[in-house]
Amino acid sequence: MTENEQAAGDASGHEESTRHYYETRDVDAFYDAVWGGEDIHVGVYRHAQEAIADASHRTVRRAGDRIADLLGPGSTVLDLGSGYGGSSRALAERFGCRVVALDLSEGHNRRHRAVNARRGLDHLIEVETGSLGDLRYDSDRFDAVWSLEVLCHVTDRERALREAVRVLRPGGTLIFSDIMAEESTPREALRPALSRLGVRDLATLPFYLSHLSSLGLRAAFDDLSEHLATHYARLAHEVAHRTDELRGVMSPAYLDELLANLPLWADITQRGLLRWGLFHATK
Repeated sequence: MTENEQAAGDASGHEESTRHYYETRDVDAFYDAVWGGEDIHVGVYRHAQEAIADASHRTVRRAGDRIADLLGPGSTVLDLGSGYGGSSRALAERFGCRVVALDLSEGHNRRHRAVNARRGLDHLIEVETGSLGDLRYDSDRFDAVWSLEVLCHVTDRERALREAVRVLRPGGTLIFSDIMAEESTPREALRPALSRLGVRDLATLPFYLSHLSSLGLRAAFDDLSEHLATHYARLAHEVAHRTDELRGVMSPAYLDELLANLPLWADITQRGLLRWGLFHATK
């Protein structure tokens, strides 16, 4: 087996693990009950007790502000890792643009399509199943490429970035967020927290800025790392204080895993071991 074949096999296996994790009923129950089931992203918080769903939607709104000048009824956005479809619907409703929503999970996509139909947005949003590392779209097709906290699940992030830039039209913008390791953080300090998600390691801010530059993009970064500690403290608090309710919608084993794992995330974010924010890069 060649190195390329080995790498492709590793990536495929990791994608299958990621798909399996996000398609479980327990994970759906967690995101529905605790996160709101729409915008399952790190939130931008106005205060430490704000509802997680409200803060998460503010992240979507803030990212949309960054590309507002590109979007309208004649434009098209590619939403990479679209999940339950919160970002796709927010963009279509706000700007009247078309959205191509790509996600690994056909389970997520069925739910996404059903909600779009109920809201009368299925004529604007095309939901597809596929991989970030192999985008089956023409080059220079999209006015914007969008992705929120998805690249942390990708093994070959360089390839995913190349593909995203390839399908972006000249003058278009790549807008994405990711949870990253602070540059001096040793990998072993993060592994206990990352284990629940099946994530092997995290990228860093210099990694993304360097690769975006090498792909010919003018990149900027809005550092929102200050919200990480609030976000994971809110998640840990919600799960710990709603244990009886959550036992009715998820398995005891998964709830116990959350109760053990989320405080680890709260700890590493309070210690400043992670970074997070919005990248916006113009082709």
